[in-house]
Parts: sequence; C-alpha cells; structure tokens
Amino acid sequence: MAIVTVTNSSVAVNPLKLSQPLGAALALLGLKGMIPLFHGSQGCTAFAKSLLVKHFSETIPLSTTAMSEVSTILGGEENVEQAILTLAERLKPDVIGLCTTALTETRGDDMPHILKGIRKRHPELNSLPVVLVSSPDFKGSLQDGYAAAVESIVRELAQKSDEQNPHPMQIAILPSSAFTPGDVEEIKEIVTAFGLKPIVVPDLAASLDGHLEDSYSAITANGTSLAELREIGNSAFTLALGESMRGAAKILHDRFNIPYEVFGELTGLEPVDNFLQALADLSGTAVPEKYRRQRRQLQDAMLDTHFFFGCKRVSLALEPDLLGSTVYFLQSMGAEIHAAVTTTRSPMLEKLPINTVTVGDLEDFEQLAVGSDLLIGNSHTVAIAKRLGVPVYRQGIPIFDRLGNGLYTKVGYRGTIEILFDIANIFMEEEEAKAHQLRELVTC
Repeated sequence: MAIVTVTNSSVAVNPLKLSQPLGAALALLGLKGMIPLFHGSQGCTAFAKSLLVKHFSETIPLSTTAMSEVSTILGGEENVEQAILTLAERLKPDVIGLCTTALTETRGDDMPHILKGIRKRHPELNSLPVVLVSSPDFKGSLQDGYAAAVESIVRELAQKSDEQNPHPMQIAILPSSAFTPGDVEEIKEIVTAFGLKPIVVPDLAASLDGHLEDSYSAITANGTSLAELREIGNSAFTLALGESMRGAAKILHDRFNIPYEVFGELTGLEPVDNFLQALADLSGTAVPEKYRRQRRQLQDAMLDTHFFFGCKRVSLALEPDLLGSTVYFLQSMGAEIHAAVTTTRSPMLEKLPINTVTVGDLEDFEQLAVGSDLLIGNSHTVAIAKRLGVPVYRQGIPIFDRLGNGLYTKVGYRGTIEILFDIANIFMEEEEAKAHQLRELVTC
C-alpha cells in the first residue's frame, strides 16, 4: 500500500499536469462528426489545440466562445449561443461538445440553464446533440477532464434500441486517457478476434490514428457514431479500461443494467492473460491460436530482457491510470520504482505496491528522481533527464520531440513485447556506454 503525499507549494514551478478541458477535448475527439467547443477565452483553446497538434501531428478541430473581459463580467450566454449557431450553420456537426473552463466555472455560469434557453429560442437546434462537460482548469488534470467527458457522453447520448434483450456478442469498451489510438486499435482487433462486436467510447483509433481522408473536414471524420451510441444500451457487458472509467461504466450499469469489469492495465503477461480469459468467457470462444503464439513470443522476450530490468531504479511522472499500469509492468520485470509522481488524486494510487506516490509537479520529480537509472514521462521530462544524466523513455502527453505517437502501442502481448525491447535497449545502451568509459579509464 502506497502513502500518497500532496505537495503544499503555492505555485507549480515546472508543471506536470495538463488541464481538464484538454482531457475533455481529447475524449470528445473520439466521436464521429464532433466539434469540441471551449466556453472560455481564446487562449485556453489555442493552448489545447497547439498541444494536441504537436502530439498527434494531425489537424485538430477545436472551437471557442472567445470570452472577452466585457463578456466575462456581463455574462457569456450570448457568446455560447452565437458559437453554437455558427458551428451548426457552417460545419453541420453531428454533435457539439461544450466544455467549460476555469474562467466560466469561476464566474459560475449556469450552463444547463443557458443551453435550455438557447434551445427554446432556436428550436432548429433540438436535433443537434450538445454534450456538456464541466471541466474547470483550477482542479483535476487531463485524466479527470477525459473521464468527465466520457461520463457526459454515456449519460447524455447513450441509448437503448427497442429490442428488450441485450445483444449477446456486443460489448461496450471504455478506454481511459492512458490508452493511445494505437492501443485502442489493438484492443479492438483482439476483441473482434473472439467474435465480439465492440462499441468503443471514445474511439480514438478511428479519429486520431493518423490517416489521410479523401477530403478535408472541419469536424472529426471518424470515431464512435451517434448510431452506435444509440445501440450501446443493448450491450451485454462493459469493459472499463482504467480506474478512471469506473464512473462511466457505473452510469451504463445504472441506466441499462449492463454489468461491467474494470481492467487497470493491459500491459504485461498476467494482465493480458486475464483480459483474454475474460473475452473467452464472454464469447464462449477459446483464445485464438494467433494470441497463443504471441504469448509464447512474449515469454521469450521476457527471458531475453529480464537481465537488463533486474534491480534497475525507475522514476515515473505520469497520469494516475498510466502510472499504475506502468508500475505493475516494471515490477513484474524485476525493476524497482525509485520515485512516482502524478498529477491528481485517484483511488487506485493507495493500492499501488510501492512506498510513496507524490501528487506534484516536475520540480518535485527532479528532486525525487536523483539516483535513478531511467525516467519515464512526457517530453517535458527530457530536460530533467539531461540534467540528471540518465536516459528517458517517453510516455504520456505531450510527446512533441518524437513522431508516430498516435500509433504507439503498449497493450496486448504484441504491445508488451514492443515496450519490453524499447526499454531493454535503453538499458543495454547505457551499460555499453559505461563499459566503454571504464575501458578508456583502464587504458589511460
């Protein structure tokens, strides 16, 4: 059991966490025909858009109500109304995701009342779904905003068809912010191999996986469709991937009586075994030979790499869900967790099999990571790694100094093999560099 400590500094010198609206926008981008709309200043939207563009190297549809000093004082209802009307007329989206920011949350705008008034004045908008997400910047992190958006989606858009009985082979999958588009694609491939029909919410694999469309679109061209959301209530089971998705899974359970199970991690031999066994139980189908072979490949990869992981001290700076899965994976390979810093509180943090977890920033991380053999975090940890003289393995958001982040995969047997060799090669390179330095000292 870990002791969770929260730093009491009054200012973040080197921030680690990203804002809730950014996380909410990321989740909303997994819906087809979506345009996220930030109710706040232009700067909030510009920051989120810039960061997501750098991370995914893709065009990101994102709009703003462009609150000014005057509208902040007098009220932003007119800005919201004009923004929705403009987007509906020009872009013709299937759905709009309306995210609050610190500016409007601090002011106390009654967003449900504002939306109700807009629909009353403009009945032509009654057929346009607007998903409202409360995502203030001044608390929580990217993971919290992402989870809040998914909960709003399943609360406001999820429906059940006229059929009374659930579809026995249809399951709902709720991947957390810890999973990349490449991860989601791998998960979908695994699930369909068992003959199951997955409805993924949100489906980032369809929208942010990095592919060329036939024509430009100012809204998301792919993702979870409204038609799929209208069928999700007929699912036989829900797989919540990441502890932060428990709330969304519970909403589906309460609304449609869909049972669910939470899988905290899908990286490593045992977690993937458990996931595939659950799919086998749900489908009544044996594990396909393809994955039996991949399992044997992973076992061989573990034998090849465990010498490099043993007793290595690794420090992590990640969002809670990703932190938890990475901790379990590294410990399964014999590595030691030297320091763990995260962005926000989560129920699963206290259950981690390490001594302490710090909710803090990268300044705390740099102090705690002294003596590490490897750092794992986003691109902002690279400068820290250089100052400490240790290598870094990039995970999380943002990663702006490497390409292919949308296709990066760390789940399943195949994804676990990739991350095993990636990290083992880093350790191998470091050992060779140290051996070279020793040889030079001896020859001198």
